Amino acid sequence: MTSAELTATAPAALHIPGPATPYQGDIARYWDGEARPVNLRLGDVDGLYHHHYGVGEVDTAALGDPEDRGYEDRLIAELHRLESAQADVLLGHLGTIGRDDTVVDAGCGRGGSMVMAHQRFGCSVEGVTLSAKQADFANGRAAELGIDGHVRATVCNMLSMPFATGSAAASWNNESSMYVDLGDLFAEHARVLEVGGRYVTVTGCWNPRYGQPSKWVSQINAHFECNIHSRREYLRAMADNRLVPQAVIDLTPDTLPYWELRATSSLVTGIEDAFINSYRDGSFQYVLIAADRV
Repeated sequence: MTSAELTATAPAALHIPGPATPYQGDIARYWDGEARPVNLRLGDVDGLYHHHYGVGEVDTAALGDPEDRGYEDRLIAELHRLESAQADVLLGHLGTIGRDDTVVDAGCGRGGSMVMAHQRFGCSVEGVTLSAKQADFANGRAAELGIDGHVRATVCNMLSMPFATGSAAASWNNESSMYVDLGDLFAEHARVLEVGGRYVTVTGCWNPRYGQPSKWVSQINAHFECNIHSRREYLRAMADNRLVPQAVIDLTPDTLPYWELRATSSLVTGIEDAFINSYRDGSFQYVLIAADRV
């Protein structure tokens, strides 16, 4: 089933509260109205709809000759393979998750990572998003796969999630933490996680060694209506909220091939050069941080 068919058949989201702040209302409207082909066309490859970027080396053999018929379809499939590889990297840092456990995807988008988490661990997955459109889409996809008893999306603020204290074995933000205050975000993750539970974030952050956010970072902020944090801010806010980093991995070299390939595709959005240039000049980094709740 394609993205258009899923949107038409998706069940209603579980809960649609009013936005707590005008900014949250802006973000909800932004993602309710977002329908970039780069997100939907890639998801149509195999039914996993992501809202993040890719990691890994490009399989040039799979791409073949750019002059050959079907090259663009192969390029899109390769971009999608790289973004699913990114989700695999994140899920691989969640630790040991059992079938009876619950994990939380904060900022779940259209639900691709939630589906992958359930398929990998057999666990229950709760996702939250400010976008009713995204939640409807994610729930429709879960229903189509027959896993709606284990995977669901709820419309709510990730700073006030409707989950009991200590109820989650693991939680994550996949390129969604730039929309909130990190102190408030990590306080809420620390609340919903059980002691010993694992939190993982994959995010773009500006490099404190650069001095200040570069012009490229400012362009990315304006494009996505977000507020990118520095790597230092992540580590400080975790320390303040009983989240102890176990791994800090610089994925910048791993994500650059994705962006260089995407810049040659028909799915460009105009922001590709800002990512490529900021990664190359060192002002922007793509990092994974895995931390345990103590």
